[in-house]
Amino acid sequence: MILSELNKRSREIFRHIVDAYVETGEPVGSKTLSHLLGLSLSPATIRGVMADLEEAGLLYSPHTSAGRVPTDEGLRFFVHGLLEMGDVSPEERDKIAQQCQTKGKSLEQVLEETTTALSGLTRCAGLVIAPKSESVLKHIEFVSLGSGRILVVLITHDGMVENRIVEFPPHTPLPDLTQITNYLNSHLQGLTLSQVRENIQKTLSERQTELDLLSSQVVQEGLAVWGGKEGSSTALIVRGQSHLLQDIRHMEDLERLKSLFDALDTQEDLLSLLDASIQAEGVQIFIGAENRFFHYSGCALIVAPYANETGRVVGAIGVIGPSRMRYQRIIPMVDYTAKLIGKTLS
Repeated sequence: MILSELNKRSREIFRHIVDAYVETGEPVGSKTLSHLLGLSLSPATIRGVMADLEEAGLLYSPHTSAGRVPTDEGLRFFVHGLLEMGDVSPEERDKIAQQCQTKGKSLEQVLEETTTALSGLTRCAGLVIAPKSESVLKHIEFVSLGSGRILVVLITHDGMVENRIVEFPPHTPLPDLTQITNYLNSHLQGLTLSQVRENIQKTLSERQTELDLLSSQVVQEGLAVWGGKEGSSTALIVRGQSHLLQDIRHMEDLERLKSLFDALDTQEDLLSLLDASIQAEGVQIFIGAENRFFHYSGCALIVAPYANETGRVVGAIGVIGPSRMRYQRIIPMVDYTAKLIGKTLS
């Protein structure tokens, strides 16, 4: 059977199977469907339709159950062809908007808090690609906090203020931080953070500096706190992985999630997947083995890109959850959050 040739009755039965499965996580039988449909269709007639849907690759029967559950392909067919999209409630909009407030917060803090809120509302793991700052720097300040801790304050020309703490072994004799601050500020005129790091690194390696060895170490550590992988233009933030554990029903579910958590720890494959999503328009949905990142994890990814004030896409935000997540509710929520972040950056 060709998917596009499914008749109205088959589509209606399939939609009810998916809805029931998303609600309960259990296989759906013909008697249950007969009750849900409220139509004059006998369980035998429904079983015949279910057999056709199974032959089409949309359903399968787990274990020895008489019921059926949708396959990954079936869920993709449902999401792209049958899903009736919901809307984000006013309460949900308010909660997300509260976390997108930038006053007194760095961009990374805004993204972390927004991702945490999105994770909480969807009961999924939230994730975001955060662009590293390429704004022109205005000022860098090094402030001693005592006990080997130094606060590094970075201010850009567009008004962004970010703070990082650098820690050294206790009782480490710290150098003159005023000298370090003056030294760095004399080298950052008209440069971005990555350019400052590159220039300072070159200067220090060539020993063409008035700084001593300890001061040079403080400078390098202070600039490195904004770093990530060398050459990377983005950073990945993941929040709320524990939500994925709430959908565990069988031991095989736990084994699949272990592989997913390992992948989240390594981040490389996920970052590549999200980087690819940035190049696309609108919300992207990846279900099950459609992408090698998910393997047999029984999970799905919903992600949407966001743009900066110039309209250039600079990151993406989304959620990872069970493949039977409530797509009609979560897809609009991810889309709304991405657009709100874009407005925040404008």
